[in-house]
Amino acid sequence: MSDEKTGIDVPGMSTEGTLLDAMGIVITEAAPERVVATMPVKGNVQPYGLLHGGASCVLAESLGSIGSALHAATYGKVAVGVDINATHHRAVREGVVTGVATPIYLGRTTTSYEVVITDERDKRVCTARITCQLIQAPPGA
Repeated sequence: MSDEKTGIDVPGMSTEGTLLDAMGIVITEAAPERVVATMPVKGNVQPYGLLHGGASCVLAESLGSIGSALHAATYGKVAVGVDINATHHRAVREGVVTGVATPIYLGRTTTSYEVVITDERDKRVCTARITCQLIQAPPGA
């Protein structure tokens, strides 16, 4: 299914009504080899007005999961996240951050992606790694 907002074709995925939609995440590029998205800082901050670390993790997990899902589809499988870790390097108070996910490993049963999130000055805000397990699609998926 193609996402109505972006036109990006991710099998079985639409961002409408999802956490991505609620957080303002916009996918701009999606392939197993590279997934890119933007996310506004506004609305995704913690009480001190800084970008919430959890928001960075949501962005990272979303990008790694999309790349994994695209890779899994070649095997007739779906991807489910099993591990994520993130290091937060610097604070961001405003603007838009961009996440870029690139594969570390694309296998038949697992995938791992590195996700680099940068601010509008191209300064690294967060580095994350996500691992997904590739499983048989459940009925109806």
